[in-house]
Amino acid sequence: MNNHATGSVTQHKRSSVSEKKTKRIGILTGGGDCPGLNAVIRGVTKSAIDEHGITVIGIEDGFEGFVEGRMREITSKDASGILGLGGTILGTSNKGDPFHYPSDGIKGIEIVDASMRTLKHYKGWGLDCLIAVGGDGTMHISKKLGEMGMNIIGVPKTIDNDLDATDQTFGFDTALSIATEAIDRLHTTGSSHHRVMIIEVMGRYAGWIALEAGLAGGADIILIPEIPFKWQSVFDKVIERSTHGKRFSIICIAEGAKAADEGAVVKETDMKRTDPIRFGGIGEHVANRITTDTGLETRVTVLGHLQRGGSPTAFDRILSTRYGTKAVELAVQGKFGSMVCLRGLRVTSVSIAEAVAQQRLVPVDGELVRTARAVGTSLGDE
Repeated sequence: MNNHATGSVTQHKRSSVSEKKTKRIGILTGGGDCPGLNAVIRGVTKSAIDEHGITVIGIEDGFEGFVEGRMREITSKDASGILGLGGTILGTSNKGDPFHYPSDGIKGIEIVDASMRTLKHYKGWGLDCLIAVGGDGTMHISKKLGEMGMNIIGVPKTIDNDLDATDQTFGFDTALSIATEAIDRLHTTGSSHHRVMIIEVMGRYAGWIALEAGLAGGADIILIPEIPFKWQSVFDKVIERSTHGKRFSIICIAEGAKAADEGAVVKETDMKRTDPIRFGGIGEHVANRITTDTGLETRVTVLGHLQRGGSPTAFDRILSTRYGTKAVELAVQGKFGSMVCLRGLRVTSVSIAEAVAQQRLVPVDGELVRTARAVGTSLGDE
């Protein structure tokens, strides 16, 4: 009798555990695309299906698809052969914030709160967890959705590398490699024609790409958002090089860099985006000033979306795969409200709230900045 009773209790406990088991997870890729997204999708899908028998639901076009109800099941076959593929097989959008959603109204586009539509789809699709792959904006949205009752796991993605609580986001290494190669190529044409060559890279508020690519490519001047520059400092550097036999200069500029007495150069504003400001044009602005004030011939290259396209580097493929499998592990363990992250050599996790507490900016007196100054690179502020 006692054995039977004990067996019943044990069976009841097993049933409860089984009932709470993660059986269906959704995954979306939010914000701008970047190399490594498909590697994350592959890592999530293969580990979820093969290791845990979990069904994977792919939400199309980021949060926009979540609001509109577009999804499809992802199979192991779908995840095959996409490890080195750039972009995302699910599609993405940086205009689909459910809490700031553009909708056609009587007077044109209106911004509405469509978050309840995402909650309806989350429940209707029978999801036990959502894996949200994205940057700072995606993590802020994920935090809000978690507060509404959704089980969320975040995966940090952005070429800007500006997400706090992780040593590195996937996509950054690839963008950095592309920017560095571009600087290498500009060296040869710049030296041949004795010109000032400007390369404008991405980096709205954080100058990680400009700083590290500039260091790796041997740029003579690096201008980043965190350190407002002085025009005379820039002029003095290129004139000094020109008059001392170094008949060309390389300037690497983050799109969000600005002069100390000016605001950032804005290309356009788009009310459909959570952050409506779109930077662009600082390279041309600096080039025009250098030509006017120094007489030196100057050319500009804007890398733009080239930094976000193409195949991921080996580092990003591996990091993305590690992030994807870790996200599934956290979902299985029920550690919701977490974001996977890289700390040293380990992939671990932090709370999404901690991840979005502040933006990861370049320390103005940090080691990388000191290193740049030590090898004679100007940051435009001295």
